[in-house]
Amino acid sequence: MASFLSSSSTSRTNQVQTVLVIVLLFNLAVAFAKFIYGTVSGLSSVQADGVHSLFDSAGNVVGIFGVLIASRPPDETHPYGHAKFETYASVVIGIMLVFAACEVGSEALDKLAIGSTGAVEPFSFALMIATLGVNVFVSQYERRRAIELKSEVLAADARHTLSDVFVSIGVLASLGLVALGYPIADPIMTLLVMLAILKAAYEVFSVAIVTLSDHVVIPVEEIRALAMSVAGVEDTHHERSRGSENEVYCDLHVLVDEAMTVGEAHRVAEAVELAIKDARPEVKEVLVHIEPNDGHVD
Repeated sequence: MASFLSSSSTSRTNQVQTVLVIVLLFNLAVAFAKFIYGTVSGLSSVQADGVHSLFDSAGNVVGIFGVLIASRPPDETHPYGHAKFETYASVVIGIMLVFAACEVGSEALDKLAIGSTGAVEPFSFALMIATLGVNVFVSQYERRRAIELKSEVLAADARHTLSDVFVSIGVLASLGLVALGYPIADPIMTLLVMLAILKAAYEVFSVAIVTLSDHVVIPVEEIRALAMSVAGVEDTHHERSRGSENEVYCDLHVLVDEAMTVGEAHRVAEAVELAIKDARPEVKEVLVHIEPNDGHVD
């Protein structure tokens, strides 16, 4: 599966896809274990945790295909490339989290209305501790790889998976309370699971909005300082940047001596582009607009 997905992709895309496939397999195992046991035992908090994990798996699938599309090179209809499709994939993950929260919340309210819960057994604790360990490993692995690969979709999915860790801890606590004779702890914990899922969705949307709204990626002061470090640059203005953490585009106006030849000005522009790219490897393109420093204001 991994080789098929990455057959026509870049090295970075191959690595992101490989991480997502590995995480997908772990999430599926955890999701089915919790969901099936929660359904059979009648423990809504365990079942809800399974639903949460199942949406983790669905998010992995969305992420795999989102990254595959994002890796396509620029074309006539997408001259800046397809990188934003990775961000769109993270938005879909966020939407899926909202639907998961609604499903979990509905289950909790039904249990509160009925006033019943399942039986807690030693296996209940063993299962939750085992899946908790898997979630901790997966979330830390995915988070580390997200930082290394500067991948929004991996970062979003890592936050999603990390929320499972806290949810599982809460479910363990609720199982303890049910075993002690407080059955209402099960549906109450299920509602807390819903809130944890909504929090994860909010964090995913917050990161995606930064990219989709073309928020500043590199501070204006940094772009200006890098340009001013190039010999021949007398001033700069209209410094801008946009994109994702992994793929940044920036442009600026550079003022040079009005007596400078076209060839000299061109070499200055190339030096400015190189200075910015050297300092910021994630920058894919720098558009430098050369202007004479003759006191005009554009």
